Amino acid sequence: MLTWPHAHTDWYNHLDQVEQVYLTLSQQITRFQHLLIVCNNAQHQRHITDILNSNGININRISFTVAPSNDTWARDHAPLTCLGENGAQLLNYQFNGWGGKYAADLDNQINQALFDEEVFGNTPYKSLPLILEGGAVETDGLGTLLATRSSVLSESRNPALAVEDIESRLSAEMGFDRYLWLEHGHLSGDDTDGHIDTLARFADPATILYATATRDDPDYPELEAMATELHSFRQRNGEPYRLIPLPAIPPITDESGERLPAGYANFLIINQAVLLPVYNIPQDTEAVLCLEACFPNREIIPIDCTPLIRQNGSLHCITMQFPEQVKIKAGQ
Repeated sequence: MLTWPHAHTDWYNHLDQVEQVYLTLSQQITRFQHLLIVCNNAQHQRHITDILNSNGININRISFTVAPSNDTWARDHAPLTCLGENGAQLLNYQFNGWGGKYAADLDNQINQALFDEEVFGNTPYKSLPLILEGGAVETDGLGTLLATRSSVLSESRNPALAVEDIESRLSAEMGFDRYLWLEHGHLSGDDTDGHIDTLARFADPATILYATATRDDPDYPELEAMATELHSFRQRNGEPYRLIPLPAIPPITDESGERLPAGYANFLIINQAVLLPVYNIPQDTEAVLCLEACFPNREIIPIDCTPLIRQNGSLHCITMQFPEQVKIKAGQ
């Protein structure tokens, strides 16, 4: 799922550049699987269809739906999927703009609009009161949650709930029975309070890839402390995790000199492939090789995400995947 950028989002000054990223993503995703695009209105849908067609992208593998949006970060406002014995269930958590930093009233209504339009067919869904972003949670698929305390347990999200309350709810709603809480981990320029999808990701249940920095980088103390924590974590069987450091990225700044949160951990796993954010720097080649070693049976596809980090996110942040058990309504 992509929530396509439009002129009423913060992308208005860079719409051409960011749309090129979305076109590239659409091209690559539709090589392997179906794609759902959320459009701001009917006119916006016509515009998107026109540019997809003009770029030779197969719209027969794309479903369109209309829901007004504040912004484009589908990872954080889209529904999460829980797979259980009875199949898939979609969970509609609340979204408040990363603790009230940004307007999110429209984004927080997108899921209900999609459910009302039966975009997900007869897949059961549940709306839940907990404020939770998809980028804040990472799982091995076997009941383990990896997350930072700073984002999930933020006072600006669920101030009345202690960690025990959060764990109890997530266990009941998503089936987690192990919690690996990171006390450290931060990228300069990040405005999510430390989303895990910018810091550390499972490649498989025994392998975690994680962000690093050079010793002269201001992010080094936090990322090194995070690495120490990751080394202390254990798998369910008591074995340590196989930890794979991702290449350190030199500081990338905007026109005003502000650091942008570029990272390789923000990759997206799709059918038969992994889409890797790259930033036109020498370290990109090393990152591709790193992911090729971790995902030997998938094609590693680098995507230039330099325009995305201008708004403090990257590839995984603008996407949400659904398993095959969730049947997306066909058509446009």
